[in-house]
Amino acid sequence: MISVTHLGFPRIGARRELKQALESFWKGETAAGDLHDTARTLRARHWTLARDAGADVVPCNDFSLYDHVLDTAVLFDAVPAPYRDTLDADPLAGYFALARGLQDARHDLRALEMTKWFDTNYHYLVPQFECDQRFALRGDKPLAELAEAQALGLQARPVLLGPVSLLKLGKRRDGGDPRELLDALLPAYAELLTRLKGAGAQWVQVDEPCLALDLDDDDRRAYRRAYDALAGVDAPARLLASYFGGLGDNAELAAALPVQALHLDLVRAPGQLEALLPKLPEDRALSLGVVDGRNIWRADLDAALSLARRAGTRAQWLAPSCSLLHVPIDLGLERKLPPPLQQWMAYAKQKLEELRLLADTLADDGRAAGALGAAASARAARLASPLLRDAQVRAKLAAVVPAMTQRDSAYAQRARVQAQRLNLPDFPTTTIGSFPQTSQVRQARAEHKAGRLDDAGYRAFLERETELCLREQEALGLDVLVHGEFERNDMVEYFGEQLSGFAFTAHGWVQSYGSRCVKPPVLYGDVARPRAMTVDWARYAQSLTPRPVKGMLTGPVTILQWSFVRDDQPRADTCRQIALALREEVLDLEAAGIAVIQIDEPALREGLPLRRVDWPAYLAWAGEAFRLAASGVDDATQIHTHMCYAEFNDIIEAVAALDADVISIETSRSRMELLDAFVRYRYPNGIGPGVYDIHSPRVPSVDEMRELLDKALDVLTPAQLWVNPDCGLKTRGWPEVRTALKAMVQAAQALRESATAAV
Repeated sequence: MISVTHLGFPRIGARRELKQALESFWKGETAAGDLHDTARTLRARHWTLARDAGADVVPCNDFSLYDHVLDTAVLFDAVPAPYRDTLDADPLAGYFALARGLQDARHDLRALEMTKWFDTNYHYLVPQFECDQRFALRGDKPLAELAEAQALGLQARPVLLGPVSLLKLGKRRDGGDPRELLDALLPAYAELLTRLKGAGAQWVQVDEPCLALDLDDDDRRAYRRAYDALAGVDAPARLLASYFGGLGDNAELAAALPVQALHLDLVRAPGQLEALLPKLPEDRALSLGVVDGRNIWRADLDAALSLARRAGTRAQWLAPSCSLLHVPIDLGLERKLPPPLQQWMAYAKQKLEELRLLADTLADDGRAAGALGAAASARAARLASPLLRDAQVRAKLAAVVPAMTQRDSAYAQRARVQAQRLNLPDFPTTTIGSFPQTSQVRQARAEHKAGRLDDAGYRAFLERETELCLREQEALGLDVLVHGEFERNDMVEYFGEQLSGFAFTAHGWVQSYGSRCVKPPVLYGDVARPRAMTVDWARYAQSLTPRPVKGMLTGPVTILQWSFVRDDQPRADTCRQIALALREEVLDLEAAGIAVIQIDEPALREGLPLRRVDWPAYLAWAGEAFRLAASGVDDATQIHTHMCYAEFNDIIEAVAALDADVISIETSRSRMELLDAFVRYRYPNGIGPGVYDIHSPRVPSVDEMRELLDKALDVLTPAQLWVNPDCGLKTRGWPEVRTALKAMVQAAQALRESATAAV
């Protein structure tokens, strides 16, 4: 009989209990024991919820206090030397030093580099390996969490990030190939597998998501060597899990690896089942990922049943396509969604219930027939609903012509006109957009939302905060200002609330990194802009200062990527609809006298398909959408964009094709490494490489920022260089922001003085 399982569960808690526990601990308000108690409570609650929703087998060791890749690196003692003493003295303090940095009287440790987890909005910490890295087991996290699950009477399967993916996701500090460390790493994996079997684990899930990527011959040799070596270990049976796409040309490799079962993502690549079945050894079992672990719509259960029946007796488990980390926990907590919409949706709990329904149907349980019919009816009702389509939006989209996606003049001409209008100094300073969202800001927003603070009172509060923010920036000496975004709850949700085609949840939280949680809007229908969204606040802010104030928008690709998106039409069509709505906003900002408009696209790289063969089509429509939003303005209006926590080497031509006048990028954690792509391409436009890592509480010094700027000037011209932090400042506190920005402005001033003296 086929069983129900999943590959991982959301960690944060239905009411963000983990976020609250982490931030309380970081502030020193609670002790380490309190944090660990919250973690144990959440693990037990989530395992029990999954079992009650229909899971026969639950994963363990999928929980993390910050990031599962960091957990794996620490587990195998891949800890850079500067952090070792701290980790040895206090494992929790050392762990968070790796994640967030540590700055006190005895330490000045930077956080590890952070980047996107494949094509998701989850961020992982990039492991750092030495050229002579020695691996050994540190701690017993997988064993301890297995024991917790067993004590609850649960059938639990430990989850490990596989050895090849771990190495491929990391970097060697000497720039060498991490795969060369595989032989040193495998004995530690073998020891852990043996210990897990001794602890009673029948199966272990080994995640190798890199099997969904383009692999070279060295990668394939690494996979064969790794799994051949582990095949001889006295270990639990191994479920090799790949997700986020199909195996493609790696199918023969995966089928030949000596493991007992494979997990297949049959949501993104349903066709791979038919291609893979003839390649599998007779004794190879399958885990079928037939329910979408990345989106919140009800599954097409008829299609899922068809796949399960085609797999036949090889199908041992039904599962989501990937870990449920990327969806909220329980739709049953939602009380205010429109009734039709709620009937169309499924969170983690409901996805497990769908899988249970499928398993019962395959077992010929007659009681499942009615529920299966109801699910099919709900899905059909969504696809036929008039709420999904707007004739006016579709007419506007049909009227788009190529000229609407191009600026009037080339960058060189625009730059001259903009320089005359803005009259900025060399190495102009700015920030990325948001300023600290203090407890007072959050409280006022909550009071207004609850009706205890009227519109006029809330407006007056926001105006005071905006003016104070502008005065702070003027006092610090920043050249191009921002209004602080105090009226905004989230850079995507804020826009979704003002566009048609979006709906909003109360409990739809997902983890972005660490304690940072986001609540993606539900993009269910055609997108239009009923009225201006940001013009009023931009106009008000500009009226308070003679310095330019940026109009701040989130770009079409990022709004798309950071929403739960409709699946009834191509994503490209939905993105173009968003772009048209933003184009109207850009033109209204320009008409209101805003000289600098920033259209953030941090998710451009995130949306890149995992296989290179699919890149050109995506980059074409994504770039076109950005230009459609940005290109209606005059030459004198300066368009900025912002991107963070991504690698640009492979897509620099597409980034250049956006034709933004200035691009700001995250570079401080990588010590300007990300600039290499812009240099090799000879990127001609303005660049603001971040010199202040805002995702860490650590405050860099003037000298440190100046050193980064000097590195930037080794490869950029003075006319190109802007000075800014890595990202928005909403998650930081005012004291550290003032100190860091003061140092940043001083670094820019020192650079100007040095440049003047050199003339």
